[in-house]
Amino acid sequence: MSTTTSLKPSIVVQRAHKTFLLHHAHSLKDTVVATLRGRKTTSVFHALNGVDLVINEGESVAILGLNGSGKSTLLKLISGVMQPDGGEVLTRGRVAGLIEVGAGFHPELSGRENVFLNAAILGMSRKEIAARYDEIVAFSEIEPFIDQEVKHYSSGMFMRLAFSVAIHVELDVLLVDEILSVGDAPFREKCRLKFQELIAQQKTLVVVSHDMEMVRELCSRGIVMNKGEVVYDGPVEGAISLVES
Repeated sequence: MSTTTSLKPSIVVQRAHKTFLLHHAHSLKDTVVATLRGRKTTSVFHALNGVDLVINEGESVAILGLNGSGKSTLLKLISGVMQPDGGEVLTRGRVAGLIEVGAGFHPELSGRENVFLNAAILGMSRKEIAARYDEIVAFSEIEPFIDQEVKHYSSGMFMRLAFSVAIHVELDVLLVDEILSVGDAPFREKCRLKFQELIAQQKTLVVVSHDMEMVRELCSRGIVMNKGEVVYDGPVEGAISLVES
């Protein structure tokens, strides 16, 4: 487990708000009936309510909380997949996110083509990708299927290739959202060792997970969220105790 040696901010979240419009009618008929009966067909869900936090370079941080607490929404704002409705989210350096299995993959392209596509999306040049291609494929352990269209891949194969691409870019910040829930035990252990390597290199790691064993092993700081707000920010053991109580 690493300790932070730099006070340079890697991620700054200031008064971040995010809301979603929830639709309760699933068809035109439902909408008409609800309207005639004076029932609302939509409602506003406040996923984040003015979140403030700073994560410094080299920190390994777990974001914990019950489902619907805002963890994944916060991670998507940090990654740039979503924009806040209010406030701001700033990052320093190259950010790689493992937020959704297979996100950024084109189903009609082969695994080989998707390695180049996904790595390019993460900011790598074609020359950089070519230099690391063999290493990426070897880590994924799906070489026999690399020239097959990824629409035929299992979720586990998606995860292996997506993880391999993300961790082999020249990243400064790695965001991980429950992606290691897919895959067998030997591969998960291999991924944990890679996380340890990145932590030793003073990369910034932000993990959303329900796996407290992994959180305890990798993270020194824990942030607990509840109903879109940060309710705890401190040593990881305190965060784990709070969510397990």
